[in-house]
Amino acid sequence: MKFSSVFKSALVASAILGGMAHAEPVYVATTAIVEHPALDAVRDGIKETLNENGYKGDDLKFTYESAQGKPDIAAQIARKMVGDQPDVIVAIATPSAQAAVTVSNTIPVVFSAVTDPLGARLVPSLEKPGGNVTGLSDMANIKEHLSLIKSFVPNLKAVGVPYNPGEANSVSMLAQLKIVAAEMGIKIVESSAPRTSDVMIAAKQLVGKVDAIYTPIDNTIISAVESVVKVGIDAQIPVFAGDTDTVARGAVAAIGYDYFDLGRQTGEIVVRILNGEKAGDIDVKMAKGTNLFVNPKMAKRMGVDVPDDVLARATQIIE
Repeated sequence: MKFSSVFKSALVASAILGGMAHAEPVYVATTAIVEHPALDAVRDGIKETLNENGYKGDDLKFTYESAQGKPDIAAQIARKMVGDQPDVIVAIATPSAQAAVTVSNTIPVVFSAVTDPLGARLVPSLEKPGGNVTGLSDMANIKEHLSLIKSFVPNLKAVGVPYNPGEANSVSMLAQLKIVAAEMGIKIVESSAPRTSDVMIAAKQLVGKVDAIYTPIDNTIISAVESVVKVGIDAQIPVFAGDTDTVARGAVAAIGYDYFDLGRQTGEIVVRILNGEKAGDIDVKMAKGTNLFVNPKMAKRMGVDVPDDVLARATQIIE
């Protein structure tokens, strides 16, 4: 028989007080669509928050599985997790969240690093979503991102965006980019990359058409972002990113979230559920806190200078 999380916590406390053997540990099963620094940081932040709230050692079973960038594997992992009956399933990034929500009718699902939970049809509402699903969105401030690019490229007319049309979060972000860019007098030129092996081709197709390249929060593109960086260097087109982790991998600059901190924010939601709250009663949270990362060396290699005001307000300068 499977104990509720609250009952488990009571048994653990009783065991400690009475010198008994440990009760069944709380089981948190995590999965992500692919392994890369941002999503790995989310996972690590979740676990740290669980540990800080007393879920650690013999009192916590924490598992992690990567879908290796493949939605079909994400679906297999989700089905396996449901069969394992954890207390909470944590799904990092949109494809893994969609897979988990599709197969889990009773086990609470907490998603993280999902750009558009409504567009991905994970929840019907951000406020009190109902059912067994809630989580955290990392929707970016698109105008802020485009303004950053324009500070490097004052005569900015067109921005190229490689993206995977199969990722709902990326499609949603592209749609927002087009709306905001139009208001700023900037043209968005999209280039499709359904697989990581397509990323370099997609980037090359933008050469001669754009003044800068922007990599959105797209797991396919981020997994092969070095290919975009190479094209940027070769063609002297600066590459900017929607996530700060990509700056260390070659992007010129990015305004984005600290994904370890996003993991901690997600972990707080998981703790609330383990302490007895229903997932569907918890509002979907919007990520908090942004950082500005700059890579002057890559800016020079791509033919642009870092504005003094950007350097002055940077939270991290990649040497």
